Amino acid sequence: MPKKRRKLSKEHEKSISIALKEIELILAKINDINDDDIRGEYAISFAPVKLTLDKIRLDYTNIGFNEDSVKMYSSYLSLLAKFKEEYEI
Repeated sequence: MPKKRRKLSKEHEKSISIALKEIELILAKINDINDDDIRGEYAISFAPVKLTLDKIRLDYTNIGFNEDSVKMYSSYLSLLAKFKEEYEI
């Protein structure tokens, strides 16, 4: 039996690409912090944001675009907004 093709979305791919660039920029800023304690605190607080985006990207690669993709992306955006609100970077 043939494997079901995954559904793709150019708009979602573009959103993921933009998010990856933003994550890369934020991680670079975190790594530029000189104080080890503060850098560690920022990295720990930012980890859920990065992990959520990694899961979105992995799910899109393996499964494709579905209803959960939109929910996960919304979750990512809220986590990112919360991080930016709590930490000045």
